Amino acid sequence: MKYLSKINSSSDVRELSPEQLEGLADDVRQEIISAVADTGGHLATNLGAVEMTLALHYVFDLPTDKLVWDVSHQVYAHKLLTGRREQFHTLRQYGGLAGFTKRAESDCDPYGAGHASTAISAALGIAAARDLAGKDYKVVAIIGDGSLTGGLAFEGLNNAGTSKKDLLVILNDNTWSISKNVGAMSKYLTNIMADEKFNRLRNEIWELTGRFKRRDKIRATISHIETSLKGLLVPGMLFQNLGFRYFGPIDGHDLPLVVKTLQSLKNLGGPIMLHLATKKGKGYDPAEGDPTSYHGIGKFDKVTGKPAKKSGRPAYTDVFGDTMLELAARDKRVIAITAAMATGTGLDKFAQKFPDRFYDVGIAEGHAGCFAGGLAAEGARPYMAVYSTFMQRAYDQIIHDIALQRLPVVFCMDRAGLVGEDGPTHHGAFDLSFLGPVPNLEVAAPKDGNELRSMLHYTIEHELPGPVAIRYPRASVPTDMTEAVATIEWGKWELCSPEAEIVMLATGTMVMTALEARKRLAATIDVAVVNARFIRPLDLEKLERIRNSARLIVTLEENVLRGGFGQAVGAYLLDHGYKGAFKAMGIPDRFVTHGDHQSLLREIGLDVESVATSIESLAKQHLKLEGGFLQKLRFRRNGAQRKKSEPDLSRMVEADDKG
Repeated sequence: MKYLSKINSSSDVRELSPEQLEGLADDVRQEIISAVADTGGHLATNLGAVEMTLALHYVFDLPTDKLVWDVSHQVYAHKLLTGRREQFHTLRQYGGLAGFTKRAESDCDPYGAGHASTAISAALGIAAARDLAGKDYKVVAIIGDGSLTGGLAFEGLNNAGTSKKDLLVILNDNTWSISKNVGAMSKYLTNIMADEKFNRLRNEIWELTGRFKRRDKIRATISHIETSLKGLLVPGMLFQNLGFRYFGPIDGHDLPLVVKTLQSLKNLGGPIMLHLATKKGKGYDPAEGDPTSYHGIGKFDKVTGKPAKKSGRPAYTDVFGDTMLELAARDKRVIAITAAMATGTGLDKFAQKFPDRFYDVGIAEGHAGCFAGGLAAEGARPYMAVYSTFMQRAYDQIIHDIALQRLPVVFCMDRAGLVGEDGPTHHGAFDLSFLGPVPNLEVAAPKDGNELRSMLHYTIEHELPGPVAIRYPRASVPTDMTEAVATIEWGKWELCSPEAEIVMLATGTMVMTALEARKRLAATIDVAVVNARFIRPLDLEKLERIRNSARLIVTLEENVLRGGFGQAVGAYLLDHGYKGAFKAMGIPDRFVTHGDHQSLLREIGLDVESVATSIESLAKQHLKLEGGFLQKLRFRRNGAQRKKSEPDLSRMVEADDKG
């Protein structure tokens, strides 16, 4: 690390010679490979952004000038250059650096992001605030080609183009589609258009034509000639028509060229678009050869490029993908939809086997929802696979386009709950809360892979009265998969243990946590565990039985407490005169940081040990148990009435934000 070891801030980059800058690029690339090999993370996209990032730091004055990154999963080089080099080995680890931009980490991160298509809108907002305050600094938005499939990006482009604010947008295009345009002609044309003398001459001609009587017609003719010339040689007409001056595409790995171009564009006013052609995985053969697999990857051997061996059971994602193949083979109405996440959602096999029934709509979850609604309206059976955190972008479609019309769309929500190292932008912490109030929608959470498979089979074997949402985590299934598909009693909860006066109502991942906690408490307390696999609607028949027999009810969910499963149960108990003790346990009312899953669960009190300790404490507090140890509580099968001295619900209902 000959050059990187001397970089402690962005300003140090500007002290390097062009030759040293090339050496720094090599150092940065090797550091990224080494760190991601140890921690996992986004590799290919970061390797492809190295030269672009160095050029931006070389030309612009950070943190005075502002770099706004779209998605921001390509900012590893940016972090290395902005005073975070010594902490880089902690990337995505509990208590370490985040894998995305984070305002609290550095003044050089003016805007945080984890979802796509936000950079242009945010950068325009920053530019408008700059002008309002009378300040003078540069604002640059860096957006990837995939993010331009999102409608929000075009809303930002449309507004930015008409606003005429000084704003530079860099399109980091890492696809093969424009490779033919990265040649001598494109480079020559871009050099001309970015050249200071050319732009001075262009402006002088523009001013000169303004003196003529027929100036409007003359200017229109000149603009038409310029536009026609660009249209023949470059693919930037769309941006031109949106009000941007377009430059490129140029080779994003030609560091001197990118630096020179940015230096020229830096002094131009108005909305500017620079198109860079880059290669995902640049400089690391395994990632260059398979950029999809190395986009987001776990730990791997940096010498061979081979991922760390995975053992044990399949992931929920794989179970979903395999089950979708079963459904499609069984029923020709089955359609699979994803928003640019075919591999991430497990639909890559489906895409290969049933290409005519697979739709990747790009980063456009709202469109995906409305599209699914249209399919369902005409008798198809659409399954929309999406990460829980990205489902938020289709909320209007869930309500207005699907639930209102009772259309049988199945939302398959991967990454529900805490996702670990990707952190708060990707935690699926809110879906039970935002789906809970929607009429006509059923919401389910399987406890294991077999139950997920059963639920999916049910949705095609029966005529659904409306939409269904099934949430499952980013994890391996906790039990072995069976060959046969078990029949599921739709809408009904499952008692997973003998009955007892203390009852844990657990959803999804928390069922196994509850069962493990029950084992730890077995020597002193009898606790019943119920798999509350259907969250909307609640299994009121089973809940009513529990209300009549339990002295302590605890709900467990890997979702925020506010508006979640626990509050729905608590509201029912309150409305129906429950006299026992109640507590809801879930994700607290704050954004949870990044880190390994178990560390996060322990932090918020949802790991096995914390749950067991909470149950024991609640039993002591509310059931008035005395002595040096807890007496075993036995379920009263004779249905005897409780004593009048038992605590009133108004003192017992809890939804402790500490989990």
